Amino acid sequence: MPFHVIILSELYLPAESGTGFLMGKIAEGVATRYPVTVLCGYPPDQCVSRIPAVENRNGVIVRRCAGTKFNKNKVWLRTLNLFTISFSIFLKAMRTVRRGDKVLVVTNPPSLPFFASIVCKLRQAKCYLLIHDLYPEVLTAAGLLVAESLTARSLDWLNTWLYKRMEKVIVLGRDMSRIVARRHHPVDSRVVIIPNWADVDEIVPLPRKENTFLAQLDILGKFVIQYAGNMGRTHGIENLLASARMLQNRNDIHFLFVGEGAKRQWLEESVKAFGLGTVTILPLQPRRKLCELLNACDAAVISFIPGMAGLSVPSRMYTIMAAGKPIIAVADEDSELALVVREEEIGWVVPPDRPELLIEVIQRSQSEPDVAQEMGKRARRVAEQKYSFKRVLETYQNLFAIQ
Repeated sequence: MPFHVIILSELYLPAESGTGFLMGKIAEGVATRYPVTVLCGYPPDQCVSRIPAVENRNGVIVRRCAGTKFNKNKVWLRTLNLFTISFSIFLKAMRTVRRGDKVLVVTNPPSLPFFASIVCKLRQAKCYLLIHDLYPEVLTAAGLLVAESLTARSLDWLNTWLYKRMEKVIVLGRDMSRIVARRHHPVDSRVVIIPNWADVDEIVPLPRKENTFLAQLDILGKFVIQYAGNMGRTHGIENLLASARMLQNRNDIHFLFVGEGAKRQWLEESVKAFGLGTVTILPLQPRRKLCELLNACDAAVISFIPGMAGLSVPSRMYTIMAAGKPIIAVADEDSELALVVREEEIGWVVPPDRPELLIEVIQRSQSEPDVAQEMGKRARRVAEQKYSFKRVLETYQNLFAIQ
């Protein structure tokens, strides 16, 4: 009997978050070669009654599972949400997975892969782990765990146990591969690097003078630095705000923040407290506006706190490249983000917690527009040649083809 590919993820289309969109594209792409079923939660911030529990979505059978939806910005409530949706997906997986199937599970939520491993063991299926965030390291980097604590050591042991039981461990970059291979040496031969991708058809460079975001905000005539994406605990938006404060007398430079997350309220309160008229904060925008949003700047910033190399590779890097914008990477030197920006010459790399260096780069990018524009053009070419969805999809399809 031919095998089925079963994908387990809390988030899935029509959820527009990074994970939801990425898993949706992978599922629909793999479904062009193999039968695919997705077990997932209901999209956040949408009425459950409007979303079918079971549907055929672009060739993929989607079965949704219920879980709690408490305030995700409170750690203990978010943890409860993660376990309830993981257990709900586990119960449905026990009724769905059959012998010989291939199960792809993503580390969102981090508890889900453990349930997936149990299902695959009981059903004699093969399990593939896709790491979006590396645990427990990402929790210690965010200050939610002490590195040498009993909890952190226990989580490290559990993840080592988990990786040993995977058919393949898929990571997003070279930095993540090094950490997985070093900390979990018994599985280094199973580690496969499959990066995220740029949707070069949906996201394209657009003329700046016609951008509605810039026009509506009345900043068409200013040099715009944009931060768009999650404002979570591991994202160093403090670096960018500190730079905005130091440059608040430069009315020709404007900072545009777009997104949600645990640091959003802090950002709003800080901008108000310091009276920063050169800063605008917008809520998360629907995906249909993403192309125009990414084009609403002269340079895009991706900023992390220190110690995040190998723990998370930002998917927004590829969408920024597709939009043809230079990247200012506030990141560790050996991170995949920094490596790509340097190797492809598509922007600048600044160490975290060095706002004075970030200011130098911002001013340099403004004073050398030809250099910045050439970096943006180069970024678009790299997105088309190295990080297209077609290339990534072929890797996934070939991975599942291996017996």
